[in-house]
Amino acid sequence: MKKIKLYKFFMWRIIRNIGLFIKWGLFSSFTGIVVGGFSTLFAFCLKKATNFRMAYPQMIFLLPLGGVMIVFLYSIFKYKNDKGTNLVLSTIHAKSEIPFKMAPLIFISTIITHLFGGSAGREGAALQLGGSIGNQLGRWFKFDEKDRRIVVMCGMSAAFSAIFGTPIAASIFAMEVGSVGVMYYAALVPCVFSSLVASKFAIDMGIRPNVFHIMDMPGFHVIPSIKIIVLAVCCAAVSVVFCIVLHSLGDFYREKLKNPYIRIIVSSLIIILLTVILHTSDYMGAGVEVIERAISGKVNPSAFIWKIIFTALTLEAGFKGGEIVPSFYVGATFGCLFGQIIGISPSLCAAVGMIAVFCGVTNCPITSMLIAFELFGYDAVPYFLIAISVSYFMSGYYGLYHAQTIVYSKYKAEYINRKTKNL
Repeated sequence: MKKIKLYKFFMWRIIRNIGLFIKWGLFSSFTGIVVGGFSTLFAFCLKKATNFRMAYPQMIFLLPLGGVMIVFLYSIFKYKNDKGTNLVLSTIHAKSEIPFKMAPLIFISTIITHLFGGSAGREGAALQLGGSIGNQLGRWFKFDEKDRRIVVMCGMSAAFSAIFGTPIAASIFAMEVGSVGVMYYAALVPCVFSSLVASKFAIDMGIRPNVFHIMDMPGFHVIPSIKIIVLAVCCAAVSVVFCIVLHSLGDFYREKLKNPYIRIIVSSLIIILLTVILHTSDYMGAGVEVIERAISGKVNPSAFIWKIIFTALTLEAGFKGGEIVPSFYVGATFGCLFGQIIGISPSLCAAVGMIAVFCGVTNCPITSMLIAFELFGYDAVPYFLIAISVSYFMSGYYGLYHAQTIVYSKYKAEYINRKTKNL
């Protein structure tokens, strides 16, 4: 009798697991197609806007007009208190809800930001777009609150994968970024399926991922490793400065310039003035072309400083976009400069710096490793692993997202459950 009951119990568990797998396999694939479609359109529009702005760099003089348009859009949708990616992370923690209206708002406003030359990335916007669409799909399919958290992560993975072309890293990032020290493994199958489907959809539609080639690769020896450790420590410091500058300027703006229209116009005028003084368009948009130059070994020594300033002026004033590609820009240009100064391959240092700064600002070491593998291949794996581990350790509890929770300490095996520091 006991054997029969045990057999029935195991059969019930197997049937239940098969049912759950079919449920999430089908739904995550559907989410990958839907979010991948919107993200592909988003990437296509961003590319067109960027190409137009590069053809007509004088568009920067219309940046105040673009800013006013963004503030007006958010006001007519009655969505003045925009928390951006932080709202997506809060939804994962079940502390808030992503409104579906975030999707069209972030779509249009990010296009406007890039069209007129604001310094911003695209992945942060993609996370908000994917999270918003995923959450709405969860509502339509009447998923409960816990399942909707998984659906939000599923949408985030799909959007990140389609936009940036790193499906492996995108699968893990959504599970890792919300709570440092804890991975939401319940979302593994949905995130993997949606990420792969969205990536395939985007590639078939002509959205090609960025892939970089490291030149002059030194062998894995003691002296180059020590230099990479020093670089990683410096990148951790740069990542902390990046976070502090962004959040400090945001607090200053909200305290001194409470009117969103005045705030975005003032910041736009500062950006225009700096662009005219510096006489370059290198700090407009995401700056992927500058990252490519840095990895080829060419860099303006002050590029990483100016990119931090331009990105803070853009995003904290009310323009929309993301911080991830700007962090890549900052890391790549700083790393290239470091390599030239200390006498090690500037190309390798640009790649390592790019990943190390990303790890420092996001507190996501596993995602950082996977992005490194997908963007640069496996030749520099030892150096990437060293830099990521050191940057993660040395960057402390600072981070881009104040909704991110540090569940377990970076330094001891203890539960701390605290928010990231912004200042």
